[in-house]
Amino acid sequence: MLKRTLALAVGFTLSFGSLLAQAADTLKVSAIPDEAPTELLRKFKPLGTYLEQKLGMKVEFVPVSDYPAVVEALATDRIDMAWLGGFTFVQARLKTGNAIPLVQREQDAQFTSKFITADPNVKSLADLKGKTFAFGSVSSTSGSLMPRYFMLKDGIKPETYFSRVGYSGAHDATVAWVQAGKVDAGVLNASVWEKLVAAGKVDTNKVKVFATTPAYFDYNWTVRGTLDPALAAKIKAAFLALDPANPKDKEILDLQAASRFIETSPDNYKGIEEAARAAELLK
Repeated sequence: MLKRTLALAVGFTLSFGSLLAQAADTLKVSAIPDEAPTELLRKFKPLGTYLEQKLGMKVEFVPVSDYPAVVEALATDRIDMAWLGGFTFVQARLKTGNAIPLVQREQDAQFTSKFITADPNVKSLADLKGKTFAFGSVSSTSGSLMPRYFMLKDGIKPETYFSRVGYSGAHDATVAWVQAGKVDAGVLNASVWEKLVAAGKVDTNKVKVFATTPAYFDYNWTVRGTLDPALAAKIKAAFLALDPANPKDKEILDLQAASRFIETSPDNYKGIEEAARAAELLK
């Protein structure tokens, strides 16, 4: 009986050890769901393959249901790395105390949001008083926080300025709402707008941009603070090594809507934190 118990204990230890080893050999990656799940996976697939080659380990994409779920997954070490908006990064940094932003796309240092409408009479925000308006997700930097911040600076409080404010949940959904006439206007990520226009997914004879926000810092790739520093350094090096002159690398960069990746730091997102506090979105 004792021998059998010892054998079972040894077997469990070996099994548990192998599970730990397997977990350690897999980099779990996620992203804020600012677009349809199928689109997020399509964009990530070539990047995941590239990272597997560079890191010598399996890379697994872990989809999440909403923005807070990404923050929670990082805070509880259920994922190792995530594509975050500026506001989501601030939330993750405050919740974990040690989330580390590694890289951002070059344009993320000068990011903007686009205000769109299908109403030919709307030429500015002044023409939208008393009309309906859509943000993206409540936690979206480019689809909610920063546009709201700039409107507040101009004396426009959305909940009293518009007759109704809605949240579409994602940038492509905001475009769909405006195009279908569900709302009079909306605001979204400039990069997604340009991608949808290039793909012919927007009727530009009907939907137009009528305003653009000032620039701000936005998206980045962030790792959990408890990740092995050597691995984090290898991940950063892999992103920085992506070369638009290399056709395979360019395919990855194009899917990420990036000309190239550059280093970033927590200090770049202090303005986002200030905006979130001003909008009373941080406790």
